[in-house]
Amino acid sequence: MPFGMLIAVVLIVLILLATLVLILSRYRKCPSDKVMVIYGKVGSDKDGQSRSAKCIHGGAAFIIPVLQSYQYLDLTPISISVDLTSALSKQNIRIDVPSRFTVGISTEPGVMQNAAERLLGLRLNEIQELAKDIIFGQLRLVVATMDIEEINTDRDKFLLAVSNNVEIELKKIGLRLINVNVTDINDESGYIEALGKEAAAKAINEAKKSVAEKNRDGEIGQANAHKDQRISVAAANAAAIDGENSAKIEIAQSEAKRREKEAEALRLATAAEAVQAAKAKQEAYIAQQEAENTRAELEKATQTADVIVAAQIQKQQAEIAAEAEAEVMRRKARGEADAIYAKMEAEARGTQEILMRQAEGIRNLVAAAGNDPDAAVRLLIADKLEELTRIQVEAIKNIKIDKVTVWDSGANKDGKTATADFLSGMMKSIPPMNELFEQAGMELPSFLGTKIEDVVSAAPESEAVAAEPVEVIEAEPVSAEE
Repeated sequence: MPFGMLIAVVLIVLILLATLVLILSRYRKCPSDKVMVIYGKVGSDKDGQSRSAKCIHGGAAFIIPVLQSYQYLDLTPISISVDLTSALSKQNIRIDVPSRFTVGISTEPGVMQNAAERLLGLRLNEIQELAKDIIFGQLRLVVATMDIEEINTDRDKFLLAVSNNVEIELKKIGLRLINVNVTDINDESGYIEALGKEAAAKAINEAKKSVAEKNRDGEIGQANAHKDQRISVAAANAAAIDGENSAKIEIAQSEAKRREKEAEALRLATAAEAVQAAKAKQEAYIAQQEAENTRAELEKATQTADVIVAAQIQKQQAEIAAEAEAEVMRRKARGEADAIYAKMEAEARGTQEILMRQAEGIRNLVAAAGNDPDAAVRLLIADKLEELTRIQVEAIKNIKIDKVTVWDSGANKDGKTATADFLSGMMKSIPPMNELFEQAGMELPSFLGTKIEDVVSAAPESEAVAAEPVEVIEAEPVSAEE
């Protein structure tokens, strides 16, 4: 066999052994003195409802890993000392009923399920305290429904009533009542002690009465015997026989009446016990039914709170969030619109203020010019004269002249030389300041100069030169500004 195949076989065997060990380790046996509670995913009951736990007593089960787990409930009996004090009886007399109860976890299927749901994980002292509270309440309830004479004289009836009431309540948490032992009953008022003394005195009196009656009967019999003996032996014998028969008849009748009374009393007591037991069971069933109805309403309310209330809260949260977001968007849009409106309103107010100031300035200027609009315009132009002069200078300041050559052929028909025409034309190419003032309705002062044409025409003809090329300018280029 190849070595690789051998390793594979060994691995498979090891895996199978590990699986078997795992299965065996998860197979749990329940001891006889315990109840094994399997919880987790344990399936459903006959009605298809999911079970919270599965209880096993005296058997075994396989615990599915991950999905299931288990714990034990101890069946060891629990002894509980219940020292009931100042319990109010039916006669409104407070009595003390010291007793001891023995309880344990029940192995009935339904009650065992209750124990798994309500007692699993509790310590022994916690279970003992829980049972003690239930026993205290039911013991007080039973004492309140019985007379002191019944509790004191008929202990069996009292214990039966206590057992029935207590066991019904203990089953609800998964416990069963094993034994009840009432040690003694007493009261603070001394009523029970007085009942004992009364019964003792009654018994003594009845005994004395019985002894006196027997003595009387003996004396009477003895007298009759003497009488009969004196009359005649025969008559005495006959009378004695007749008297004996009569006495026997009376004794038989008295015995029959006594037995009849005892039977009647026994019948009434049995009937009363049956009626009281039936009433106690009926009240217990009614109380259990009300408790189950209350539990059903509680479960319904819990489911309603978990599902419907949570959905309503989510809906309200979504509505509030949507309203908040819409309100934020509305406020943001309102803020942007207000900002735009404020900006435009401020610009409009600024423009309006500027126009109003300009209009007011022009109005004042016209008023200063004697309400003459033309004079006001001339004032405005005079105010801008410096700027107009600067514009004229800007127009020619960048012109560069390297060299100018003029060919002059003498005077023309107007008596002007070519040089004069050249200078006149060059000066005319610049916007004349005098014409600007004339267009504005003003006239330059004489000290600022005259027109160029007047200057050129006023030049004497003797200053004309021959038609020869004359170098007018021969220098380094300079700008018009220089």
